[in-house]
Amino acid sequence: MTDHHQPTRGRPRVALITCTELADLDDDDRLVLAPLAARGITVDAVVWDDPSVDWARYDLSVLRSPWDYSSRRDEFVAWAARVPRLANPADVVRWNTDKRYLDRLAAAGVPTVPTGWVLPGEPWQPPADHGEYVIKPAVSAGSQDTGRYDLADPEHRDLAVAHVRRLGAADRVAMVQPYLREVDTAGETALLFLAGPAGLTYSHAIRKGPMLTGPDEGVEALYKVEEITPRTAQPAQLAVAAQTLAAVPGGSDRLLYARVDLIPGPDGAPVLVELELTEPSLFLGHADGAAERLADAIRVHLSRAGR
Repeated sequence: MTDHHQPTRGRPRVALITCTELADLDDDDRLVLAPLAARGITVDAVVWDDPSVDWARYDLSVLRSPWDYSSRRDEFVAWAARVPRLANPADVVRWNTDKRYLDRLAAAGVPTVPTGWVLPGEPWQPPADHGEYVIKPAVSAGSQDTGRYDLADPEHRDLAVAHVRRLGAADRVAMVQPYLREVDTAGETALLFLAGPAGLTYSHAIRKGPMLTGPDEGVEALYKVEEITPRTAQPAQLAVAAQTLAAVPGGSDRLLYARVDLIPGPDGAPVLVELELTEPSLFLGHADGAAERLADAIRVHLSRAGR
């Protein structure tokens, strides 16, 4: 990989943005390196908070795996605003890194998982219906600080209250959602979209196996390891994804990528869990041609920037 302190003249230069722990990129992201080189594009893996980086020297900077930002979101959002030619754009990063964007999407008519919010310092009592609930922070990545609680179990109720209190004590907003049991059998579907000449275009889909087995016990790594298999997107899922992307502030045509995560609701119809526009895994290794399509998407954005 090219040393990012040695500029290359004549060829477009792209930064793939990562974090210190993955300084040479996540394995999945490395799959795009050869397709980019084949398209005459010079690539650097660059750590987002490296103070020595001159971001202005890049024709495009692509957010990929800066997965340590969630404990420093304000710093990350401020950094993004200083990076020229960032994909996805800084205003999208600001909006999408706080999961309260779900309220805006729900208001726009997107079917979403019902979500309650508990601000730091607010009292919270578990719902009285004794169902299963998921608690996680509004700013998070990699399923960190996320737990599943059976509120029919007194111990789980106490642990749920402690989880919300722990997040609040750290000045973090807690989100509380009913656990949709259909995920236990159907899993979660992630639909991947990549930029094309006419805007975002569907690329591929994958299935994630169920991940939440009980109360939050902490994750030592950057993210929980997921069980991933290829999946064929269904028309109803594609329809919800299109509805979701149509509600993105500023429009989705300026995005380099988007990932729409869906699970079946109680009636089997797909509902939105998350819309990932900042640093989603793209699961390039699970679909033929996906790495090449990402390279083409980067080339589309370079052409828009005049390169």
